[in-house]
Amino acid sequence: MRLAQLKEFLFPAESDNWLSVLRVGLGLQVVLYTLSSRSDWNELFSSNGQGLINREVTEAVLGVESPWAPRLGWLIAVGNHFGVSESFVLWSVWTLLLVAACCLLIGFCCRPAAIIAWFLHLCAVKSEQFLSYGMDNFTTIGLFYLMLSPLPDRFSLDARICNWRLRDPHLLGFFRRVLQVHVCIIYFFGGFTKCMGAEWWNGDSIWRALTSPPYNVVSPQVLVMWKHFLPLIGISICVIETGYPFLVWLKRTRLVWFLCVCGMHVAIGCTMGLYLFSLIMIILNLAAFGPGFSFGVGTAAPQAGDSLEEKAQPPEIRPHPRRAPDDAVVL
Repeated sequence: MRLAQLKEFLFPAESDNWLSVLRVGLGLQVVLYTLSSRSDWNELFSSNGQGLINREVTEAVLGVESPWAPRLGWLIAVGNHFGVSESFVLWSVWTLLLVAACCLLIGFCCRPAAIIAWFLHLCAVKSEQFLSYGMDNFTTIGLFYLMLSPLPDRFSLDARICNWRLRDPHLLGFFRRVLQVHVCIIYFFGGFTKCMGAEWWNGDSIWRALTSPPYNVVSPQVLVMWKHFLPLIGISICVIETGYPFLVWLKRTRLVWFLCVCGMHVAIGCTMGLYLFSLIMIILNLAAFGPGFSFGVGTAAPQAGDSLEEKAQPPEIRPHPRRAPDDAVVL
């Protein structure tokens, strides 16, 4: 009995709506990442960059800690072997990353685009790991799940070009369930760590976060006026993150907690200027617990093998697999 319940939990029947959200959201995320770093791309990753920490120093440390972690130095070494300059390789990587992200947006060559975007983004993050932060790590995590998931989804361009048929709903449910559990673990330990420090209970962490350059978007005068609410904000963040893995599964509290988490990230983006960080966290939440999520309640997922034309039929002419006919007598 327990084994059957575990199987039902790990392999729920799901549609591919969440996969569409993850694909489009990550495509938009990587597009904004590449465009925002365009002017500083060569400065960040060239060996003769004028920054405090250039790529060669970062990759030297990375080689000691994680010798098999992908990095841009590998691609540059291959380019040098064939007589290609470092600058050309770096701009080629930037262009290819942008093209892969655009392909994810429209759903063209979904699997190759996801693999290329994941690999190139991971190379860039590892080559600047001293300057990277949570946004880079969560984007890499999202791209990793995307490239392993059963692509393409029914809203992609690939589905329009090819003879698309829906993948096994239980396989789609498994990948979504793994993403859900991962997101819950992230929030729980993030909230638990905050609860261990007194700075989140008295508002000091909120004050430092909002007044430290370059995140001091809000005027100090405004913060002084609202200083008595800073402890309440800190406690609310601890409660939201720690309670997320428990209350987001319950039907009565799911929508409230989902909106609280998304609202928290919107506030972080508006008050600290961390727009890309807020965007990737909202994308992961939408894919994990957003459209069509149900936990043992709701309508049945589409069956594997349904074609795009069958999916396009109106619901009233498609018999529900769990609904008895109108003239049947149910005892």
